[in-house]
Amino acid sequence: MTQHADDRDEAAARTERRRLIAPGTAAGVTEEMIGELVHTFYGRVRKDPALGPIFNREVEDWDEHLAKLCDFWSSVTLMTGRFKGAPMAAHVRVADIRPTHFARWLHLFGETARQVCPPAAADLFAAKAEMIGQSLQLGIAASRGELPGAPAAR
Repeated sequence: MTQHADDRDEAAARTERRRLIAPGTAAGVTEEMIGELVHTFYGRVRKDPALGPIFNREVEDWDEHLAKLCDFWSSVTLMTGRFKGAPMAAHVRVADIRPTHFARWLHLFGETARQVCPPAAADLFAAKAEMIGQSLQLGIAASRGELPGAPAAR
């Protein structure tokens, strides 16, 4: 066996180990499910009175954005490692984003997940979204100096 073949075998074994321990595996999450959830959800976001104006202003290329979000959720639920991005920086740049926007986003996301995913997968997506949403909100608040004891933003 060549070194190149050994490297391929090792990479395949790592991929299989990630798949086996990924939280989405047990919940039945698939790439197709992720694609359906992301596309259905963001179709709704674009029309939402509270979220649509912000997303439609901030997203320049929806096809690119949706592909990136599919990579994100694949990385979160299936541990594929495909997502390459900086969600915190992207969200901090949106000056008018508020906790009410996160609450609306989470409500709509959970509702969409329950409509397009089996219950275990919907629960996983909703739980991960809640954790990520809390983290983003804390990061945004910290960047704005809005946390108790945080220095004021300049």
